Amino acid sequence: MKLNKKDNRLRRARRGRSKIRELEATRLSVHRTPQHIYAQVIAADGLNVIASASTLEAEVRKGIKNGGNVEAAAIVGARIAEKAKAAGVDTVAFDRSGFRYHGRVKALADAAREAGLKF
Repeated sequence: MKLNKKDNRLRRARRGRSKIRELEATRLSVHRTPQHIYAQVIAADGLNVIASASTLEAEVRKGIKNGGNVEAAAIVGARIAEKAKAAGVDTVAFDRSGFRYHGRVKALADAAREAGLKF
């Protein structure tokens, strides 16, 4: 059976998520598409979304002209950290969802750290 690009990414994501589940940690999950980037803080039980941010939000869209670049990812990273801290979460495990820790994913993570979220 030949796996395609998406299946390979999901296989990598499964490996990371199983480790996070073992740690029973609240996770910061990231998803990216060519046009947008999304982030969610998910409770340790995996059932509840505590906070979310994306380039689709009206307040984020005002500050950017393209949702698919590093600057937009940094804004979303700062915003998710702000929302998570407001909800009482300050420590998370970073779930890159099988995407390489590079470019937009890295920019989001760095901005979230700078805004006070501990990984």
